[in-house]
Amino acid sequence: MNRTLTDRLILALVVAAAFVWMMPMLWVLTLSLKPNEELVRSTNGIIPWPRTLEHFATLLRVSLTPRWLLNSVVVAVGMTAATLLLSSLAGYAFARIDFPGRRAVFLLVMAGLMVPEQAILVPLHAMFADWELHNTYFSLIAPRLAGPMGVFLMTQFFKAVPRELEEAAELDNAGRFKIFWSVMLPLSRPALTTLGIFTFLFAWNDFLWPVVTATQPEMYTLSVGLGSLQGNFAMSEGLGFLMASAVFASAPMLLLYVVFQRYIVQGIAITGGK
Repeated sequence: MNRTLTDRLILALVVAAAFVWMMPMLWVLTLSLKPNEELVRSTNGIIPWPRTLEHFATLLRVSLTPRWLLNSVVVAVGMTAATLLLSSLAGYAFARIDFPGRRAVFLLVMAGLMVPEQAILVPLHAMFADWELHNTYFSLIAPRLAGPMGVFLMTQFFKAVPRELEEAAELDNAGRFKIFWSVMLPLSRPALTTLGIFTFLFAWNDFLWPVVTATQPEMYTLSVGLGSLQGNFAMSEGLGFLMASAVFASAPMLLLYVVFQRYIVQGIAITGGK
């Protein structure tokens, strides 16, 4: 009986904490659905009345938002796919292949975690300027592929996989790449899903490097484009327009978490257990 009461109290606390965490998002959604005339009077309440979709229509009508959305999708999907490929290959090599200097190379890769992004921003900008690659999808994606955290995550996962599985595949005359592709990669789905979600989230919300390399409005990502709209239209369109921008930019990420939350928990449990 005491345990049941304790479980209920814990559940109530979790629900209360979740509600408090969701309140700012509900408030933003409410403001995005209220007419500007109502927002001038009051910004209180979480039930919008009267309601309007005019702010979202304005967002699509007066800007390059559809193009920015496409740019963000291309960049996020491209960065995620490339990161998963490179991190899984590197992680498998560090975990299973005994090549000369493996430990030194791994430490060198991990040293990248200690280098702040701002320290390499100017050299990175100069390098892509010399190559005349600014305002391209390549410049938006390539610098973010050097991700030590993804390599570390996959290395830890592959180390946790029993070697007996590889030995069984070797008895069937499977080569190194065949073992990686047919045995290890399918087993790493939880870790890959976790890494993919976090990479997609980072790419979607990334602002610093895109605002440096994308100087033409047509190449803005969604975060950069909506940021530019705040200065141009905030005074004329009002608070509702800004809140609609926030909802438009964050909705894909919320949907992503709802769909893949089970894989995130699995991936963290497996890699964290090691």
